[in-house]
Amino acid sequence: MNLFSRIGAAAKYAATGRLSMSALSGGFEGAMAKRRLIAWKATEQNINGLVSSGGDLLRARARQIVRSNPYASNAANSFVSNAIGDGIRPSCLIEDEVLKDEIIQLWKDWALEADADGLIDFFGMQALIAHALFEAGECFIRFRPRRESDGLSVPLQLQLLESEMLPLSKTEMGARGNSIRCGIEFNGIGKRVAYHFYRKHPGDSTENGNTGEIVRVPASEVLHIYRPQRPGQIRGVPWIAPALVKLFLLDQYDDAELDRKKVAALFAGFITKDSPEDKLIGEGDADENGSAIAGLSPGTMQVLLPGEDIKFSSPADVGGSYEVFQYRTLLAISAALGVPYANVTGDLKSANYSSTRAGTVEFRRRLNQFQEMTMIYQLCRPVWRRWLETAVLSGALRLPQFVRNPRPYNRVKWIKPRWEWVDPLKDRQAEKIAQEMGWKAPSDIIEAEGNNVDETYQRIAEDNARKKKLGIKTGTTSDAPKAGTEDTPDENKEPDENAEDKPSDNPEEKDENA
Repeated sequence: MNLFSRIGAAAKYAATGRLSMSALSGGFEGAMAKRRLIAWKATEQNINGLVSSGGDLLRARARQIVRSNPYASNAANSFVSNAIGDGIRPSCLIEDEVLKDEIIQLWKDWALEADADGLIDFFGMQALIAHALFEAGECFIRFRPRRESDGLSVPLQLQLLESEMLPLSKTEMGARGNSIRCGIEFNGIGKRVAYHFYRKHPGDSTENGNTGEIVRVPASEVLHIYRPQRPGQIRGVPWIAPALVKLFLLDQYDDAELDRKKVAALFAGFITKDSPEDKLIGEGDADENGSAIAGLSPGTMQVLLPGEDIKFSSPADVGGSYEVFQYRTLLAISAALGVPYANVTGDLKSANYSSTRAGTVEFRRRLNQFQEMTMIYQLCRPVWRRWLETAVLSGALRLPQFVRNPRPYNRVKWIKPRWEWVDPLKDRQAEKIAQEMGWKAPSDIIEAEGNNVDETYQRIAEDNARKKKLGIKTGTTSDAPKAGTEDTPDENKEPDENAEDKPSDNPEEKDENA
C-alpha cells in the first residue's frame, strides 16, 4: 500500500469516530495526551460545580494561610491599603449647590453610623470587604432598616456577613418552585430572588442556639460582593487561591530550615575512648540512660588520655541556594497574588526607580479595575441608592421630584483614594504641564488627590478671604508679581558678580555699612 492509500485509509478510519483527526494532524499541543502530558488531568466541570465541591476547604485554607503566613498577611494588607486607603467617597453631581451640600453633609453624618456593629464607619467597612474578597473571595452585606427612635441621621445600617454564612452545600429546589444553587435562590429567568443564610455563623463556638438554622432573606435586602472570573459564576473564589500551595510548601520549607539551623547551633562533641571505665576530667555520673556527660568551660582546651578522641557534629549547610530559591518562589507567589514583590516581602534591596515605577503602574492599573468594577459598581452605587431612598422616605431629605425621577440624584462620581507619588517633583510637573496644555482638567487632578472638587475650591476661597481679611500675604502664584513689573527679576540678565561690592543706593543701607 502506497503513502496516499495509507492516508486515505486513515482518514476513513477517523471518520468512524475511532481515530481522532487531531492525532493525525497534531492539533493543539496542550490537548495531546502522550508522553510528558499523559499525567496532566483536567476537568470541564463548571466553575460553580468546582466551588460547590471544594469551596469550603479552599476558603478555610486561604483564611488559615493569611492568618499564619507573614507573606500572605502582608500581601492582603498591602492590597487593602492601596485599593481602599481612607475610603472611596461620593461627589454628588446635581447642579443645585445648596442642595448638594445638604446631601453630602447628611451622607457624612450617616457614614459614621453605617456599621450595624458600631465598630467602624462606612469607609472602614470598605476596607473590611476588600480584605474579605482577598481572603475568602466574597462578602455579603445586609441592609438593616432602623426605627426613627434609634436616633440615626438616616434610619438605615449595614451588616457585614462572611462567606461561611451562605452554605455552598445548599443546592435544591425551593418551596416556590425556584432553584437554590449554593445558597442562592433563582427564579425562572435566572434572577436572584433570595439568599438562604445561616442564622448563626457555623464556625463560631461562642454563639449558642439556632445552630444550623437557615433563614431566607430577599435579594433586595442583600448585596453580594465578589469578582466573577468566568461567565455564569455565582459564588466567589479567594484571590489568594493560585498561590495557596506555594505559600504552604514554602512555609514548611522555612520551618524545616529554621529547625536545621537550630540543630546546627547546638554545638556538640562526642568523645571516644578505649577504656570506658576511666573517667575524663569533668565527667559526671551516668544519667538514667547510662550515658555520662563531660562538662567543658568556654575556651578550655582539654588534654585527652591515650586512645581517646573527640568528634564534633557538623550538620550539612544548605549553602547559597537558599536565598535564590526563596526569591524565585516568592516572585511566583507575587505574580499569582497580583501584588508587587516588594509589597509582599517588604524587600527593597534590589529595587530602583524604574523597577518600582513599572511595578507600581501595573499594580495600580489592576486596583483601578477592582475599584471601578467591584467596589463602586457592586457596593457604593447600590448603597447610595438605598441610603438616598431611605433618607427621603424618613424625611431627612426633601428632594424635588425625587419620587417621579430619582435618577438625577443618583448620579454620583465616586472619588477613589489618593495614591502616593512615585516621584513627587516629576509627577507634579507633569500634572502642571498637562493642565496648562489643556489635556487635563484641574478637577481631575484634585480628585486624583482623593479630594472633592467643590469642597476644595470652597476651602481655597475661604482661605483666601481669611488671609485678605487679616492682611496676610503668602508666596503663592496668585500673590507673586506678574511679568513685566519692576519686582519681577529679569531671567535673561546675567548676574553681576561684583554686586556685593557695589555701594547701595538705599540711604538706610549706607548708614548701616558706615
